[in-house]
Amino acid sequence: MYSLAQSVAIRGAAGEPIPHPFTGLSRLEVEFRRGEFSLVVAGPGTGKSLFALNLALHGNIPVLYFSADSGAATQVSRATSIITGSDVREVKRRLLEGDFNEYAGALAQRWWVRFVYHARPSLADLEVTLAAYFEVFGCYPHLVVVDNITNIDVGSIGDAESFTFSLEGLCEYLSEMARETRAHVLALHHVTGEHSDGTKPIPLSGVKGKIGRVPSLILTIFKEIDGMDGRVLHVSDVKNREGFEDSSGQTYSSYELDRTSLRLVPADATF
Repeated sequence: MYSLAQSVAIRGAAGEPIPHPFTGLSRLEVEFRRGEFSLVVAGPGTGKSLFALNLALHGNIPVLYFSADSGAATQVSRATSIITGSDVREVKRRLLEGDFNEYAGALAQRWWVRFVYHARPSLADLEVTLAAYFEVFGCYPHLVVVDNITNIDVGSIGDAESFTFSLEGLCEYLSEMARETRAHVLALHHVTGEHSDGTKPIPLSGVKGKIGRVPSLILTIFKEIDGMDGRVLHVSDVKNREGFEDSSGQTYSSYELDRTSLRLVPADATF
């Protein structure tokens, strides 16, 4: 046990925010703090993986990304476009044709951003990979992304009640991982059925499995699409232990998706 004065000394990097590009969220007092666990929740196809990737590639910090939901070709194409600003269609074409040397230098600069592509990783896989990361780089990642939480293999699940229980237990495990490694652990998750179209604000009650107890931060994302295939992502902080929150989801910051580079650009709107 520790006194308050001793607690100052043992804190280490816990509580330090990692850099992020989401200025509107900063105005809402949202930070991604090391040593804490968060959830990003949205319907299918809304853009939660792009949100996580934009965060992971900002600031060139140590990152470990468990990409169970997307394969290497998808992530390499997206990441290359976000880093270089190049058209993602051209990047994907050149990747498939084996003509990728132009981008090698830019990707090499992100040498401590590492991806794991197991479709169904176990808890043991997570632990072994984290240990391997520490062995290679001499530190734990500052950001760990789990994309997404329902892809983690936690054993057999018999019914809806055991599904919720296993998710809550997994959240506790990831929260403990954040404390032990001083990483910010961010997991992506789905919404309940009535919010799956992703076109209106999603409240805290819209988190699938009602697993809002453990995370220190929960963001929900809904989308707005215009007739020209433009897309704006609206991000609501429905739970935030360190600042402002609105569990209704009606308060959000907005980001335009650049369909060429896949970068999320602040729309200078906070509602």
